[in-house]
Amino acid sequence: MAKTSLQPLDLNFQGKETAIAAYMIPHATGVALIESGPGSTVPNLERALAGQGYGLQDITHVFLTHIHLDHAGAAGFLAAQGAKIYVHANGAPHLLNPEKLIASATRIYGEKMQPLWGDFLPVPPASLTILSDGEQVSLGGGLHITAFDTPGHAEHHLAYFWEGYCFTGDVGGIRISAYPYLRLPFVPPELHLERWHASIRKLQSLGATHVVPTHFGIFDDPDWHFDAIHTVLDDVARWLEQVMPADPPLEELRQAFVAWMESQGRAIGLPQEVREAYLLANPLGMSADGLQRYWRKFRSL
Repeated sequence: MAKTSLQPLDLNFQGKETAIAAYMIPHATGVALIESGPGSTVPNLERALAGQGYGLQDITHVFLTHIHLDHAGAAGFLAAQGAKIYVHANGAPHLLNPEKLIASATRIYGEKMQPLWGDFLPVPPASLTILSDGEQVSLGGGLHITAFDTPGHAEHHLAYFWEGYCFTGDVGGIRISAYPYLRLPFVPPELHLERWHASIRKLQSLGATHVVPTHFGIFDDPDWHFDAIHTVLDDVARWLEQVMPADPPLEELRQAFVAWMESQGRAIGLPQEVREAYLLANPLGMSADGLQRYWRKFRSL
C-alpha cells in the first residue's frame, strides 16, 4: 500500500472505533507518532501501521501529550523497539519508573486494569527526551514539531503543532463523530479550570488550520472547537456553583454529573454507539471526582 501523509490510527480500544487515536506523521527515515496509546492496543497499532505500509520498527519519535494510560501506556514498549519518547518534564519521572502510576491506577480499576490498559513498561533514560514550552523537534526534511505547555487537564500536559495541525491531547477535549459536540475530561488530581482557559487561549493564538484531539479525529474548524471548550469550561463552572455549596456526597455528585452529561448527548441525538465511545474515552464518574477535588482546593476558600 502507498505510504501517506498524516493519518489517524484508530486503536480500536476495547473493540470500539473512534475512542483512542495515535496520529502518524511520515518522514524521510520512518514515522513519528503523536501518542502511543495504551499497552493493550499495541497489536491494533501494529495492524494500523501495516495498513499504511509501516511496522513498529519504523517508529522513530513518539510525542506524548501526557502520561495518562490511554495516551502513554505503550511508550515503554515502543522505546524498546527503538523509538525516542518525548514528554513534559512533570511526566518524565513516571515514565522512567511507572510503579506509583500503576499502583494508583490499579486502585481505581482493580481486576480490570490489565484487560483495559495492558502493560505499562518503563522508558529507558536514554530513550526519553523532556520538552519545554515552545521547544521544537526536527524530523528531518524540513519537518518540525513544536511543543506547548498546556496545563488545565493535567500539569504534565503538552500540545503539539505541526504544519497547521494542533494536536491537543485531552486539553482539546473529546469530540467523536460529525456531531458539533465535545466533552472535557475533568479527571483528578490536577484539574484547574482557569489554567485550562489560558491553555486554550495559547493554542488559539497559533493560527491552526486543523485541530486534532486524541479522542478522536482531524477537524478543520479550530475556531469553533476552541470556542466550544471555553463554553464547556464556563458551563461546568456554573454547574459547580449551583451544586457544590450543598457539598453532596461523592457518589451523589457522580450521579448528578453523569445525568447532566447524558442528557446533553440525548438532546442532540447522539447515537448509542457514539455515546459509548464517549464513555470509553472519558468515564464520567472520574470527572466528578476531579471536579470535587478542584472545588475543594481552589473554589471553596
